[in-house]
Amino acid sequence: MAQIKTHASAASVDSFIAAVPDARRRADAESLRTLLEDVSGCAAKMWGPTIIGFGSYHYRYDSGHEGDMAMIGFSPRKANLVLYFPRDFEGADALVAQLGKLKAGKGCLYVNRLSDLDGDRLADFARRSVAHMRATYPTTD
Repeated sequence: MAQIKTHASAASVDSFIAAVPDARRRADAESLRTLLEDVSGCAAKMWGPTIIGFGSYHYRYDSGHEGDMAMIGFSPRKANLVLYFPRDFEGADALVAQLGKLKAGKGCLYVNRLSDLDGDRLADFARRSVAHMRATYPTTD
């Protein structure tokens, strides 16, 4: 069985954000970190080398594969900010449609800059995502 490659680590979130080369992307990462720590009530933690996650949950698939992952998170990539929020709860797609300018993938949202999103709606979506994860999965922190 394949092992999950993304694990929580003791790497410094501050150092990771400080090393983001683009000043705008770095500022967006700092703002997003503050927002998501506030909304989730969880301190930021590195997951793998490039994902900043908040909280964690344990999952188990019917196949027997299981592991732990961040409840919500983001990555300040070169091309986009990538937001990792669950979208499998009622009303999630409507919330995504109201966030602003973004591209939606199956498990993530791609944003050019944080200012392209409505901050209040983003906070609401993050809050609902965290509540959904806590109600659906055993949390591990």
